[in-house]
Amino acid sequence: MNASPLPHPAEWQETEGLQPPTERDLPAGRHQFHKERLMAQIHDEHRTTAPAGPQRPRNRFLRPAIVWPVAACALAGAIVAGGVLTGRGADTGPGVATGPVLTTDIGTASASGTTTLLDRISLAAGQVHTPQVRDDQYIYIESTTADTYVKTVDDKHSVVSEKPHRRQVWESPDGKKGWLIEPGNSPDGGETLNSPYAAAGAYNDLVTLPTDPDALLKRIYEESKGQGNGPDQAAFEMIGDLIGESYPPAGLEAALYKAAAKIPGVVRVDDAVDAVGRHGVAVARLDEVSGERTEWIFDKKTYTFLGERRVQVQRAENSNPEDLLIKPGTITFTSAITTRAVVDHTKETPSQAS
Repeated sequence: MNASPLPHPAEWQETEGLQPPTERDLPAGRHQFHKERLMAQIHDEHRTTAPAGPQRPRNRFLRPAIVWPVAACALAGAIVAGGVLTGRGADTGPGVATGPVLTTDIGTASASGTTTLLDRISLAAGQVHTPQVRDDQYIYIESTTADTYVKTVDDKHSVVSEKPHRRQVWESPDGKKGWLIEPGNSPDGGETLNSPYAAAGAYNDLVTLPTDPDALLKRIYEESKGQGNGPDQAAFEMIGDLIGESYPPAGLEAALYKAAAKIPGVVRVDDAVDAVGRHGVAVARLDEVSGERTEWIFDKKTYTFLGERRVQVQRAENSNPEDLLIKPGTITFTSAITTRAVVDHTKETPSQAS
């Protein structure tokens, strides 16, 4: 079967025994390839050591802002003990921190009109036909992305940013198979992300979610309990995962926006720019603990999803001295979704399909 470009509206146009300096080479609290690759390796340990209950391993293909605590602890140990980090200060590829620190003007956020905006975004999403994905197919998502973080070399700390770079992800509907290509953050030619276990947030997981906004929001609060800096922020972040590097089935994306409108503290920002320079209107929420504002960016006319960015808008509470180096106005993460498609094979793009 040929690749099937999706008629999606976006048709464009981050204990004991650890060494803190080494750990600081990872973007603190950011979305990193090391997290994704090692998440697959710790599924066995996670499943045997996690307490009984409804915990689900997160989708390692996503660029998560929040992770299950057990998985996060295991990951931190694996990164250091396994020697994954060789020092990002080497700056050897386009995905590492070689660019100037990303900054922006902090746009004014207002609660006024936010519900109306999300209603329009939901309506636009509801008009898009999203065909079902066969079990033998893959969801392909291409984006441009960049992180900002505090880097430590010889006990000296500095704020650095990656250059915006191309990122390609292939994922099977059950999340067990996939491939990642992200220059500077994966080996040349990419990296397999196969796992024996189905992934939370994969397509087959998403189709089980309710499309009634109230039932959906209840489910999201249940699934994100204990994560993030408070329940409201955790719920907002989880919705962001599901609308970003993901493929929400028919009806779900519209319901997610309706659900987001019910979360306290959600605001609008009239001008925000994604990783490829497209201006849009943003639905946002400030994390009062981290001082970051997460912004989902939409086209101002069509209300299609363009991408996401995180902006430091105030100093973090109870932060360590290194994190205080990240000043307000710093873009700590940025992304732009440029292609969503269904293809028949990993490493296949829509233009390569015959």
